[in-house]
Amino acid sequence: MTILFDQFNLPENIYEVIFATSQQVIVAKLLIEEMKTHGGEIGKTEMSVFATALHEGKLIDEETTQFGQKKKVTLSYNKRQFYDRILTPMKSMGLIDYDMYKKTYKVSDKFNKNMMRIGMLWLYEMRKPAQAHTISIKK
Repeated sequence: MTILFDQFNLPENIYEVIFATSQQVIVAKLLIEEMKTHGGEIGKTEMSVFATALHEGKLIDEETTQFGQKKKVTLSYNKRQFYDRILTPMKSMGLIDYDMYKKTYKVSDKFNKNMMRIGMLWLYEMRKPAQAHTISIKK
């Protein structure tokens, strides 16, 4: 997955940096909140129950209107798309770990470590000496 962001318009919400649509942002945030309520770790069955509840439109979230009032909103998100567009990218970026032996998903700090590693790669690239290149124009 590729993360593109504008350093001058960086959102305050990490989910808005990572995900493209507002619906993906909401679903990812709800997933992490659900995991936090279970001590930061949920099993495969609980993940499936969460995905099914999303698919069937049984999850309810609070949304703030433009006038500052809170209203309850029913969320619906396709189960297959949840796994493909939310959970799998979060696992591949290191936001969530999956333990194959315990069959559990856990909130992870690997994303932070990877971002620091990417920053170090950039510093290394910046400090490398320039290399001479030849440009040839074909006619």
